[in-house]
Amino acid sequence: MTRKLTLPDTASIANRGEGAKLVAPSASRNLEPIADLLAQTAPQSGRALEIASGTGQHVAVFAARFPDLIWQPSDPDPDRRASIDAYAAESGCGNILPALALDAATPGWGADLGGQNLIFLSNLLHLIPMDWVEVLIAEAARALAPHGRLILYGPFMRAGELTSDGDKTFHASLIGQDPRIGYKDDFDILDLLQQAGLEIVEVIEMPANNLALVAESRAF
Repeated sequence: MTRKLTLPDTASIANRGEGAKLVAPSASRNLEPIADLLAQTAPQSGRALEIASGTGQHVAVFAARFPDLIWQPSDPDPDRRASIDAYAAESGCGNILPALALDAATPGWGADLGGQNLIFLSNLLHLIPMDWVEVLIAEAARALAPHGRLILYGPFMRAGELTSDGDKTFHASLIGQDPRIGYKDDFDILDLLQQAGLEIVEVIEMPANNLALVAESRAF
């Protein structure tokens, strides 16, 4: 987000690629499982907003795999927006809009970006404070069209517990750098989704001990 946090070096690694492109090893690893997740759970047409698109590796593949969705990538960081646009141009896909400068923890954007059939977010919630998460989810709910879906992917505590040694180590490194951040509890996030007026559709176990939380906007 635009408000800077002190994060461990392992939190969001992106290496320089060709031209403006950045390469995130984690995005390379999880790209296909996430694309398969979207094939199973996401609307297949309409408008799709990706929050915190990062390098742009994801959206270039998503746009090719789901050509009937118009993809709006976003990121608050200008270097990452340049990388997103570079991947989009290389893909040749005509269904990727220019990367948007969006801080999704700022109130008000949900009204500006309304009518989304899909909002997707990966690997961010553990890197921002809980009060930012609350705003993000509330605004995302406002931005969804009726029956639109919000899909949150990443690492979570399970009923207040960290369930692997790797998660325990990473969580400790995060809160050691900034006590406001770290893994969020899956039940807390599900509560926030429901408080925002969304219906929980599925909670899906993903590779590398991640979860996907799928919620849907009610019809008006």
